[in-house]
Amino acid sequence: MDVTSTTYTNTTYGASSGTAGSATGQGTMISSDFETFLKMLTVQMENQDPLNPIESSDYAVQLATFSGVEQQVRTNDLLKEVQAQLGVLSMSDLVGWVGMEARATTSAYFQLAPVDLALAPASGATSAFVVVRDAAGQQVDWFEVSVAEESTQWAGLGPTGTLMPEGDYSFHLQSYNVDGLMTEAQMAVYSEVVEAKVEGGQTILILASGDEIAATDVDALRAPQG
Repeated sequence: MDVTSTTYTNTTYGASSGTAGSATGQGTMISSDFETFLKMLTVQMENQDPLNPIESSDYAVQLATFSGVEQQVRTNDLLKEVQAQLGVLSMSDLVGWVGMEARATTSAYFQLAPVDLALAPASGATSAFVVVRDAAGQQVDWFEVSVAEESTQWAGLGPTGTLMPEGDYSFHLQSYNVDGLMTEAQMAVYSEVVEAKVEGGQTILILASGDEIAATDVDALRAPQG
């Protein structure tokens, strides 16, 4: 499984952030760019038309713009640090993942026990339905859920009330409004973590379904239920 990373880039008055360079290098860049910005601002003030001077509010806007870029660069650095901490864990941390139930947008392995699903209907939806598909991609169930709820369960019963066999199932949420179907998106589910490993500098979790996900894809973790 390939695990991709996100690169944030901002450029204003020469300030930028990306995958290259450390936080120290970026801080030095910001300092250097700020000095350049002040020099440019000084020259701008010295050479302005005395009969039509630049409004003080314009200076404030320029300073606020640079300050905003500086804060964004620092925020990006912080996000990268958090992602790195989640991406590569120590062996003792890896042991703690195994046996836990992780919530992520992936399929789930049905073991004759209800599967917990996270609900996130599209904004403006008036109704929502869960579509259940088996490992072959065939729809095996379809049922309505409340757009006001944050979670629901699939008991593993088909449309006729027959218990479905054990196996890998995927869940998609269809959001509707008065005009019809708005969106269909795969739902986040809780799955047991059976193995954790490090590959390519990233922590990879193997779920009971056999799916592999990055630790950074997990948005919740809990002890086994029942």
